[in-house]
Amino acid sequence: MSRINGFFLLLMATLLLAASSAQAQVTLSGSIQSDVLIPQDDEKIGTEHYSDWALTNTYVDLKLGSKYVDAGTRFEFLEHPLPGYEKDFKGWGFPHFYVKGHVKNVELTLGDYYEQFGSGFVLRTYEERSLGIDNALRGARLVYNPVNGTSIKALTGKQRRYWHHNDALVSGVDVEVGLEQFIKPLETAGTHISIGGSWVIKHENAEDDDIFVDATHKLKLPENVNAWDARFNLNHKGFNVLAEYAQKTQDPSFDNGYHYGRGNVAMLSTSYSKKGMSLLLQAKRSEGMSFRSRRSMNGTSSFINHMPAFTHDHTYALAATYPYATQLNGEWAFQAELGYSFKKNTALGGKYGTKVKLNVSHVRGLDNGDIKNPVAEGRIIGSDGYKSAFFKMGDTFYQDINVIVDKRFTRDFSLIFMYMNQRYNMTVVEGHGGMINSNILVADGKYKFSPKMTLRCELQYQFCDGDEGDWAFGLAELSFAPHWMFTVSDQWNCGETDLHYYQALVTYNLKAHRFQLGYGRTDDGFNCSGGVCRWVPASKGFTFSYNYTF
Repeated sequence: MSRINGFFLLLMATLLLAASSAQAQVTLSGSIQSDVLIPQDDEKIGTEHYSDWALTNTYVDLKLGSKYVDAGTRFEFLEHPLPGYEKDFKGWGFPHFYVKGHVKNVELTLGDYYEQFGSGFVLRTYEERSLGIDNALRGARLVYNPVNGTSIKALTGKQRRYWHHNDALVSGVDVEVGLEQFIKPLETAGTHISIGGSWVIKHENAEDDDIFVDATHKLKLPENVNAWDARFNLNHKGFNVLAEYAQKTQDPSFDNGYHYGRGNVAMLSTSYSKKGMSLLLQAKRSEGMSFRSRRSMNGTSSFINHMPAFTHDHTYALAATYPYATQLNGEWAFQAELGYSFKKNTALGGKYGTKVKLNVSHVRGLDNGDIKNPVAEGRIIGSDGYKSAFFKMGDTFYQDINVIVDKRFTRDFSLIFMYMNQRYNMTVVEGHGGMINSNILVADGKYKFSPKMTLRCELQYQFCDGDEGDWAFGLAELSFAPHWMFTVSDQWNCGETDLHYYQALVTYNLKAHRFQLGYGRTDDGFNCSGGVCRWVPASKGFTFSYNYTF
């Protein structure tokens, strides 16, 4: 049904637009994204064998807009998906469509929509194509903004899981109020204070899952799970404080071993910035906050909420080798970041100035006994609904200390240097491997030959104690603005395997079009974003990508 109902909705929306906007301009916008892999077998790196000659993830978004009514749909062709996605990800059709009406300070959406309450502790629906995540709600959403800085949201719907929707009904209300609109001295002083609260309820029939403790006893599952969130935000000039707390009622699920404990999360984030300096301090404690629209689900789908990872989001290849995935059963997470710019024409700043950034991330378990990991065995072993012990609470899950120095030496040459020390508890995150200790060095240099010609080179080395040992990485990227870019790279395991993962890419940009053709090997590993991770197997072959926005 989802393969065709997008067409009908778009046709209906077009008629609505024409009727309601007879004298107003109707605009069409959208985008095309297509990523293709022509796979080749390679026993040395352990690639999978594919019967399809080509694999592709292709998306086409279409949006119609007018003064009072908007509408949109998305076509997805995932019948032969790229490696590493879950089995149910495969398919094609029009799974996303909506009609949105907006008059003055009121907005009503019917169909599929994305929403986030606060930091997402009780509700966050979003799309992340690199992870295969699209957990949109299908139903209705109403947004009312009575005054500037104040919003009221109400919604209800069923959540998308690939090409179907889970049976559970998810509903919620969110209110956020900016106090400076009502307390004039705050506005005069340039102080912004907002308070917010959210409530989300999931209704899921208990009969949908028969969970037995033993041969004769079945768990009594709650049909309604409630979650609420309260938050406070203060912003004065360059100083900002965000405090947030959320709690969830009993929600036995696969993620927590069908345990009846309540979930909670508390977060405090402070930051300060002024010209040439910035400081960020964050702390978060979470326990039992996995919240899905289908209690028996595992993997990356069906999450109603989102638990962000307080870790640095690395972009360099070796620094991103061991990314951290948020542990849903519980963790303490801390992050601090200091940025400072040394002024021009000083001893440390030099002629062009120097930027330094220090980031420290530390995540550990909750110090209250042994955690029970539902992935460890996949079966219930006791009347309390717990699974077998997986790791000892209080252990370090992840630690990252890195410093980045960004310095321009001449008008045409600049260099970024990074040192990183990392501790990665592979047993906690992946289920095996013990503690991985590594030190990583990165040098990223850029030289501008002319206004249109630039060469960028990367050299990286990872001293790794554990797993596959040391790694080296090199990259050269030559760009001719505004159209061409040529990239070659090699990631070499100089520890245990002595394997090379080489890549060659050619990129061409023409106005709103972007084409990229490549060939090479890709190592297996985790692709992560915001603490959510997807395992990607090793691959080899030709790649092609096309992006267009209109």
